[in-house]
Amino acid sequence: MRAVVQRVLSASVTVEGEVVGAIDEPGLLVYLGVTHTDGEREVAWTAGKIRDLRLLREEKSVADVGAPVLVVSQFTLYGDGRKGRRPTWVAAAPQQVSEPAYDAVCDALEHDGIRVARGIFGADMQVASVGDGPVTLIVESP
Repeated sequence: MRAVVQRVLSASVTVEGEVVGAIDEPGLLVYLGVTHTDGEREVAWTAGKIRDLRLLREEKSVADVGAPVLVVSQFTLYGDGRKGRRPTWVAAAPQQVSEPAYDAVCDALEHDGIRVARGIFGADMQVASVGDGPVTLIVESP
């Protein structure tokens, strides 16, 4: 599982002109990609990493300060553009694998008391954010 985690002051996801997920205070915007072999272990590791990363001001985590997280599915994190001009997406898991994994990460965060806003899996989303920093980190499950 791969995630791009950005510290933000606010962020929102819009689908067909309607805001479907938003955070309006400092927190994290997470783009989450899933590969074929991701399972329960990767879900638990990724949710724990998002929860405990000390990326917020004064080296705090979202768990420390009760900050929200906006999670957006992002299969293109497993895109590969090293050859030719057209990227390949073969490392990205199909929807029947990636959607349950995405939901499981969001559910695990919520279970741990984190406020989670979500995009709509598979939708054509427009993501807007106001970065705080800039602070952006790439994390990948072992």
